Amino acid sequence: MSKVVTPAEAVARIADDAVVTVSSSSSLGCPDLVLKALGARFRTEGHPRRITALHPIAAGDMYGVPGMDHLAQDGLLARVLAGSYPSGPSSLPMPEIWRMIVEDRVAAWNVPSGILFDMHREAAARRPGVLTKVGMETFADPIREGCAMNERAKAAPIVKRVEFDGETWLHFPNIVPDVCILRATTADERGNLTYEHEGAYLGGLEQAICVRNHGGLVIAQVSRVTAAGTLRPHDVRVPGHLVDLIVIDPDQKQTCETPYDPAISGQIIRPWSSFSRAEHGVEKVIARRAAMELKGGMTANLGFGISAMVPRILLEEGHPEAVTWAIEQGAVGGMPLTGFAFGCASNAWGYIPSPQQFIYFQGAGFDVSFLSFLEVDVEGNVNVSKLGKKPYLTAGCGGFVDITSHAKKIVFAGWFEAGAQIALTEAGITVEAPGKFTKMVEQVEHVTFSGNRARAQGQDVLYITERCVMRLTEDGLVATEIMPGIVPDRDIVAASKGRVRVAADATVMPLSLLSTEPMGWQP
Repeated sequence: MSKVVTPAEAVARIADDAVVTVSSSSSLGCPDLVLKALGARFRTEGHPRRITALHPIAAGDMYGVPGMDHLAQDGLLARVLAGSYPSGPSSLPMPEIWRMIVEDRVAAWNVPSGILFDMHREAAARRPGVLTKVGMETFADPIREGCAMNERAKAAPIVKRVEFDGETWLHFPNIVPDVCILRATTADERGNLTYEHEGAYLGGLEQAICVRNHGGLVIAQVSRVTAAGTLRPHDVRVPGHLVDLIVIDPDQKQTCETPYDPAISGQIIRPWSSFSRAEHGVEKVIARRAAMELKGGMTANLGFGISAMVPRILLEEGHPEAVTWAIEQGAVGGMPLTGFAFGCASNAWGYIPSPQQFIYFQGAGFDVSFLSFLEVDVEGNVNVSKLGKKPYLTAGCGGFVDITSHAKKIVFAGWFEAGAQIALTEAGITVEAPGKFTKMVEQVEHVTFSGNRARAQGQDVLYITERCVMRLTEDGLVATEIMPGIVPDRDIVAASKGRVRVAADATVMPLSLLSTEPMGWQP
C-alpha cells in the first residue's frame, strides 16, 4: 500500500488530545503544508481538540511561512512547549501564537531547545525523563519561572528540582508524543527519507524514533517521491520503517525567504569573494572586538544578532576558514549566514543532527561562544528571551541556555544604550545624544544566563558594546577596555546609572577597530 497521501488524509489520523512533535527551525525544514492542513481540519470539523505541540526549535516565521501559527486556534491547541517561537520586527503584526500566549489562552512554556531534544531521547528509551544542570538559576529553573510563559503554564509545572547522588539537578519528566511531523527532500515508496536540498537535518530522526517507540504516527512532508530502492542507503537519514505517511509539497521553501540555494545544502561551494562583507558601522566595530577573542584552530559557537557578523569579520581579514563555526541547527564549518537565512551555512564541512549538536554544546566541547544580549544586570545576568512590551521581538531562548550553561568562554555583544546617537570616525566613537534607556539594568526581566552560576563555575564572560568591554567579576560588571573617543565617567558610569564601574587600569581599544580597512587580524 502506498504511503503517499494528501495533507488532509494525513492529518485526519491525528486524534483529540494528541501530543504532536514538529521538526523545524523557523522556515528551515518546516512541514508547513501539513501544519496548514491540520489547522484547516480544525476549522472545518472542530477536531482534533486539545493537542499539545512540541517544537524543539520554532516552526514558521513572520515572512510567509506561518508554521505553528496554523495551530494557534482556541480549542485546537491546549499546550505548547517550544525552544523558540516565530519572531520579527515590530512593524509586522504579532503572530497569533504569541497573541494566544500573552492573552493566556494556551498554556505555553519556553524550554531550552537541547532539553526538548533530550526529552525526546529519554522518552524514546523509556527512561524517567531528563536529569540536567542545564538551565539552573535561569528562567528554566523552578526557583524562577520553570519555563512557564503565562499563568496557565505556571499552574501546571513541567520541571522540578531534585537531589541525586548528593547534587541538585533539574528534572524534566517525559512528555510522550503521539504524532511526529517532519520534513525532508525526497522519499522513496517505502518511506525512506533523504535531505539533499535541506540546510540541516534538525531532529526529525530522534523525534520519529520517539513516536515510533510508543506506537504513534509519523508524517513526513517531502518535495518529491522516487521509486523504492533508488535512494543510496548512506544518504537515507530517516529509514522508511519509521515513517507511516508521506505528503508531497513541491513548493516547500528551503528556508526563510529562500526557495532553494544549493550552497546552503552543500551541493555547491561558493567562492569566498561572493559573500558580502559586514557593513561598516557601530555593530561592525563591536563584532571586530569580539573577533579579537579568536585564535586560529578554535571552534566557536555562534548566535543571532551582532555576533552573527563575526565570521564576516574574519572573511574581510582574509581568513574565512581559520575558525570552525558550529551552529545549533547542525552546520559545522563554512560561512554561517545572517538575516533571513540565519541557522544555515554555506560551504559547510558537514551537518550534525541538532540533538547531537546540543550534546556537544551542553558538554562545552567548543572553545568560545559568541552571543548577543537584550539587557544585562548588575549581577551579570543576561536576558535574550523575554520582552514584556513586545514579546514577539524575541524568539525565546532557543539553544542559548544549553550553550551557555557550561561554556568555558562566552562573549556577549550588544548596544550599551538603546537609540543613542553615535558618531563613528577612524579617530573614535562619540556619543552625540544619549539613548532612550540603558541596557545595563538593575535586574533583567528574564534570566536567560545566570551571572551567579557563571562565577561559581569559573566561566570567562565578556560583554562587548560600542563603548567598552566589560568583564564579569565577583564585584559585578567592570569595564576593562574603553572604546577610543568614549568618556568613561559620562558614557559608561553615568549612562549606566553607576551599574558599571571602570577598572583603574582600563585600557583603550585599538583604533584599527574603527578603520574602514581590514583591522589586521591574524590567526
